[in-house]
Amino acid sequence: MVEKPMLLIVDDEKPTREGLRAALEDRYDVYIADDAKSAMELLEREHFAVLLTDFRLPNEDGMKLIGRAKSLSKPPICILMTAYGSEELAVDAMKHGADDYIAKGRLQIDELEMRIGRALRQQNLEVENVNLRQQLESKFGMENIVGESPAMQEIFEVVRQVAPSRVTVLLLGESGTGKELIARAIHQLSPRNRQPMVTVHCAALAPTLLESELFGHEKGAFTGAHERRVGRFEQAQGGTLFLDEIGEIDPTLQIKLLRFLGERTFERVGSNKTITADVRLITATNKNLEELVKAGTFREDLFFRLRVMEIHLPTLRERSGDIPLLAQNFLREFAGENGKNVKDFTAEALETLINYSWPGNVRELRTAIEHAVVLCRGDRITLRDLPPSTRSGGGAPVADAKHLLTQNDLTVKEAEKQLIMRALKEADGNRTQAADKLGMSRRTLHRKLHSYHLEGF
Repeated sequence: MVEKPMLLIVDDEKPTREGLRAALEDRYDVYIADDAKSAMELLEREHFAVLLTDFRLPNEDGMKLIGRAKSLSKPPICILMTAYGSEELAVDAMKHGADDYIAKGRLQIDELEMRIGRALRQQNLEVENVNLRQQLESKFGMENIVGESPAMQEIFEVVRQVAPSRVTVLLLGESGTGKELIARAIHQLSPRNRQPMVTVHCAALAPTLLESELFGHEKGAFTGAHERRVGRFEQAQGGTLFLDEIGEIDPTLQIKLLRFLGERTFERVGSNKTITADVRLITATNKNLEELVKAGTFREDLFFRLRVMEIHLPTLRERSGDIPLLAQNFLREFAGENGKNVKDFTAEALETLINYSWPGNVRELRTAIEHAVVLCRGDRITLRDLPPSTRSGGGAPVADAKHLLTQNDLTVKEAEKQLIMRALKEADGNRTQAADKLGMSRRTLHRKLHSYHLEGF
């Protein structure tokens, strides 16, 4: 049985209290109080969905009661009733936190139920929005970016410093290194996170279409423009616009983009009306823009405007110490999505993952683990579950793991423990050197030594 919302009625007139309780108790779990003191005691003891209070109460009026109720950690919806209705009183009630106001002299139960129901729906919507925002922050914030290597820890620190500012950011790195995730993290950690983040993949559209996509167009601006289109800059008003593959835009668009960065203004295609947009720009590319500038295909002045803050994302080869952590993270994700009871990797499979060169970086690793989870017939991923391209090597080894994982019954944690012990031994106990060899920070190594009870090793 679904529990009824709890409602507290506060009125010093017994007939009013009892009459309202009788009318509302079918839909609500109704409590009553005859003054502000006893009402506040109930409010502090129970979590009420709705407070329905008279304005005139002994010792303390209903407005002060509403003010105190709204200071609770989980405040109720507050509706003020009074026989002394006026415009001024209604405004004052709202200033004190009342969600609604109703005159007792015109009080109709149907109308009261309608107002309570509307207020509850609005409150539920606000709670859902908060929960959704928290889910989005969890999905796209820093906690969704896995990495304990020094290179990634440095990236995280830069993101935390850059995010609160208005500065334009240029993300550089190979395909699959997580540039869009970093862009989303910057947005989510910025004061703009309640406004939209709009993403455009510049290489996916022809130059003429990209101009319309970014800046919008007026009806009749070109063949096929049957109505006005609002561009991505306008859609991102107050928020962030992420332009991926910025190295692909043509000279005409480069000029318009340069103007926006200088003046924060633009015109729709086919219009002379200047539009101002408060938009933070984050761009990304896997190309060498300096080389494009030298070749004359990318404007030098635009390049300097875009690189106010430049962040280089490392390849997976450069942070191979994160591979076991990333692999385990993807395993949990895809095991859950596919309803598979897959919990770990054999040592042979993990060794192969560590030694593979990963030309497609984290994106390729993610795809490989999804492939392996789907094919896995037991509770651990084996070598034969991995994609053929991964099993074949794909380039020179990126980690000295070949002789560290020799037992096929090792779990990821046991394998990592052996990797740490071997690195410490080869570094003659020097933890800084061992951490560098493992591709992790010294702080991370200390934490792992503690978790594996190797402090005295």
